[in-house]
Amino acid sequence: MKINSELEQQAIKTIRFLSADGVQTANSGHPGLPMGTATMAYTIWTKHLKHNPKNPNWVNRDRFILSGGHGSMLLYSLLYLTGYDLPLDQLKNFRQLGSITPGHPEVGVTPGVETTTGPLGQGFANGVGFGIAEAHLAAKYNLPGLEKLVDHYVYAIVTDGDLMEGVASEAASLAGHLKLGKLIYLYDDNRITIDGSTDLAFTEDRAMRFKAYGWHVIQVDDGNDVEKIDQAIMDAKNDDRPSLIICRTKIGYGLPTMENTADAHGKPPGEVELSAAKNNAGWPVEPKFFVPDEVLQFYRKAIEVGEKQEAIWNEILEQHKKENPEKTSEFLRRMSGLLPDDWQVDLPVFKADPKGMGSRVASGKMINALAIKLPELVGGSADLTPSNNTWIDGESDFQSDNPGGRYLHFGVREHAMGAILNGIALHKGYIPYGASFLVFTDYVRPSIRLSALSHIPVKWIFTHDSIGVGEDGPTHQPVEHLASLRAIPGLVDLRPADANEVAVAWKVAIQINNKPVLMALSRQNLPTLDRQYFNSAEGLTRGAYVLKDYGSEKPDLILIASGSEIALVLKAAEALVEKGKNVRVVSMPSWYLFEQQDQNYKDSVLLPDVRKRISVEAGSGFGWERWVGDSGKIIGLNRFGESGKFEEIYPHLGFSVENIVKIALEISD
Repeated sequence: MKINSELEQQAIKTIRFLSADGVQTANSGHPGLPMGTATMAYTIWTKHLKHNPKNPNWVNRDRFILSGGHGSMLLYSLLYLTGYDLPLDQLKNFRQLGSITPGHPEVGVTPGVETTTGPLGQGFANGVGFGIAEAHLAAKYNLPGLEKLVDHYVYAIVTDGDLMEGVASEAASLAGHLKLGKLIYLYDDNRITIDGSTDLAFTEDRAMRFKAYGWHVIQVDDGNDVEKIDQAIMDAKNDDRPSLIICRTKIGYGLPTMENTADAHGKPPGEVELSAAKNNAGWPVEPKFFVPDEVLQFYRKAIEVGEKQEAIWNEILEQHKKENPEKTSEFLRRMSGLLPDDWQVDLPVFKADPKGMGSRVASGKMINALAIKLPELVGGSADLTPSNNTWIDGESDFQSDNPGGRYLHFGVREHAMGAILNGIALHKGYIPYGASFLVFTDYVRPSIRLSALSHIPVKWIFTHDSIGVGEDGPTHQPVEHLASLRAIPGLVDLRPADANEVAVAWKVAIQINNKPVLMALSRQNLPTLDRQYFNSAEGLTRGAYVLKDYGSEKPDLILIASGSEIALVLKAAEALVEKGKNVRVVSMPSWYLFEQQDQNYKDSVLLPDVRKRISVEAGSGFGWERWVGDSGKIIGLNRFGESGKFEEIYPHLGFSVENIVKIALEISD
């Protein structure tokens, strides 16, 4: 072990014991990672990380990700020590209700936290998104002959658990292919998990695996050797590939009986064990959360250094403004999250057409129209570009030799796509979208959940949204998916009924900047409704709206549907009118948006005294009872589909005009 000075030793011990005191005081948490990786973190934060604690949002800062979010006290200690707006009292309130030091780091809660980590592998993959964002912005906005406007690294501490999770494998594979040389990940190779030694289930050669991915792999045989870690990071900076620095560490370093054991992972050390560790290290047992004055002064130099770094960058920014004011202004607008004033000008308006088009096709037209006005709109598909209609005409794809490309080929990697998109959005400067089939949200759900939890405005595009995929059969026919996605708090669901609802859906999605939006789109053609006869598609902005009232009197019943089933209920309404019924048809493309409306509006759409209601949606009926009530009926699916032509599958499974009319007459007579 090589540490250069007494001050350096004290600085590392401070991280170690601040973290352990936080866990012990809370009597909850994970001491092993912070104590084992303190030297790695110290080296990154004091010798390499470019940041300004007084401006955590400085756009050209390096990003630091603690992918093993269970070790959150490590990050909180670093943020406090270097001068972020995180008082020591918050470390003392670790994991307590109302604190800004939650059990796992949450972006938007704690200043300086770049992304929400905890579910293992997600932070690893978020970092790939950060790396893509940096490379693309650099290609677009760095001007020849000037110092770089965009030039920052992504540092991460990753764990055995991260490397085991499939999402990290997918993301690492793509990062290697793209040669994201600004990724520098330090691997906490302590070889211990909750169950015990990694030999129980994780014996592959990790170095060879990452070399096969195309990563630059460096071995550091002592994770407490500052000089070797420092040199490894410098070597990583000189390579054009992403780097994995494998640091051999000991979990719970310094704990007399728990070091290098599974107990150190997630068990508070106990007063006796922690006191013994402090005594052995020559550290005062009391007071807890002890920070030597000279150590705090040392770490707080980060404020002065960071302010100077940002000031230098501001000079570079001024040079860019003079050289190309239009391009630099666009860069600053993008990083601020503001939309251009004219972004809604000349967007498509679709003519009435009984044949219509698939809502995925209308979405593709909107993407291309929006892309002209919004250079920050970037995205891609998990190897389903022609099916998802997500390509941007006239653009190229992002590759290692074309970092200015705008379209992302994720390959068949839905897990990684989701987490990478979250990273791109968190980086700022982008409105990212990603696409697959709705049934494969099962592979993206962890990232969708985190985008909702963290208020990340990714635009999720999922096509082939129902049994309308027909011949593909039940493996590709989503049944329970919309119901389960609507259960995610803060996720805006949009299932538009025709091309003009798609257009409005996209306008809504672009304007939402604090939560994710999910569009469920059809493969099959949907009639484009004549809006001179039906109410405006702008009603989508309120989640649900009256599409049309059939009959001159108060409705006898209300038919409610979304997406492709709207065309079906409109035909059913016409048939019911012929049978003497007054019918209201309600388009409900978004439960989330409708729930945000005031009660007066809700009552104006779903008339409280009209108890006879029928919902029609080609998926699970779970949840529709809140809209149809006790006297209503739900026409949905409580089974998986079948393979066949969608025109035959729909009536076979109860989605026909005849069945809707039959049920309507049963409940209204």
